[in-house]
Amino acid sequence: MKALIFYGGWDGHQPKEVSEILEASLQSKGVEVMRVDNMAPLADASVMSTVDVVVPVWTMGQMEKEQWQGLNSAVKAGCGVAGVHGGMGDAFRGNLEYQWMTGGQFVGHPHVGDYTVRMTGIKHPVTEGLASHFPYKSEQYYMITDPGNTVLADTLYEYDGRRILMPVVWVKTWGRGRVFYSALGHCAKEFTDYPQVLEMTVRGILWSAQGRCGCCC
Repeated sequence: MKALIFYGGWDGHQPKEVSEILEASLQSKGVEVMRVDNMAPLADASVMSTVDVVVPVWTMGQMEKEQWQGLNSAVKAGCGVAGVHGGMGDAFRGNLEYQWMTGGQFVGHPHVGDYTVRMTGIKHPVTEGLASHFPYKSEQYYMITDPGNTVLADTLYEYDGRRILMPVVWVKTWGRGRVFYSALGHCAKEFTDYPQVLEMTVRGILWSAQGRCGCCC
């Protein structure tokens, strides 16, 4: 199994440090990892044909047309794509099709502080056996999401006099490819402070990668 991690963009989300944590965690599972600080491999068909999952860690920024075409084609052909927080859910704001593939887009975090992440109870390899809920302290993402997502975790968002169930972790498909996204993981420290978040993220990446071989698990 091979993963491509590309990192960069806004430094506030510590893309280098987060990508290093994800790289080490995947390598511990026997995954071959190519980690780069640019998007050039996305436009290289010879590279993308060997990749089972792409992990973007790139907040905001702009993806060139050839890079998006390379990523889009690979995912639709069965390559997975998986990521966290702004590194995937607030990336390439001008690319609406990328947001559609991701299944959502960050629009704000009016609450920063304590909240509870709750599993939805849907049986899935990404969340199976994990705690049904856990406290979290970070940016609570307010997102616009695809109603076709399979939401694995949510949170109660109280804002502007309303109480809203906000998706936090979801999976979906894009062509033949599997997509995993988690709004958690604002900075590298959160993956050590909340081991369940790192476990869930690694599981999500591995699940996404299995779409390339047509695995049904």
